[in-house]
Amino acid sequence: MDSSRPEPSPLTPRAAQIVSAARELLEEEGRDALTMRALADRLGIRAPSLYKHFPDKAAVEAALIERGLMEIGAILYGVLEECAGAGKGAGGGGTEADADGTGLEGDGLNADGGTGGAEDGGTEDGGAGTGVIGVVLRAYRAAALARPNLYRLITSGTLPRERLAPGLEEWSGTPLFLAAGEPYLAQALWSFAHGMVILELDGRYPEGSDLERTWAEGARAFADRRASTG
Repeated sequence: MDSSRPEPSPLTPRAAQIVSAARELLEEEGRDALTMRALADRLGIRAPSLYKHFPDKAAVEAALIERGLMEIGAILYGVLEECAGAGKGAGGGGTEADADGTGLEGDGLNADGGTGGAEDGGTEDGGAGTGVIGVVLRAYRAAALARPNLYRLITSGTLPRERLAPGLEEWSGTPLFLAAGEPYLAQALWSFAHGMVILELDGRYPEGSDLERTWAEGARAFADRRASTG
């Protein structure tokens, strides 16, 4: 399903080592700690040596963003392929092929990928009928929370499009379109998912909030909207 995946910008072995060290530093200490001097210290070299491989810090960040988009995109394409193989669709209850031609069929999944009841890990009120939208949201959340500082780097500030592999931004966002079936609904779906993730990372939800329930309610709302648009 991701046969059009762009090729990442090529890196020399030494440049790849620098990016790997930068990622470790980013995830361990945050974006503010990612400086060329700190990166050089981690690698045991002098800072000027880094400029033989990257012209500036922004170039290092762009390499991280590119690889982060590749990773998260691959995860989302992967769950879409699983849904297609299992006959899971954009909404619940249907058995016909999805109208947008993706071949994803109804399955009644909630945002956690269960069938809705407490016995399978679903929310108490079910969350049934969210189909592939619920599955994609669950995968998006898990991918972001597994790499929080990289996710923040990818999604904050202006995206350095001119430094990224051609077509990468569109490719990485396509799974949301395939789940939503319509570009503006896909943008709204991404905005919901991103907002939920950032609020969770920032600890902004009140103590005791049932975030599984919140994600399920969002998934249900988008699945209902998806169903209403055909």
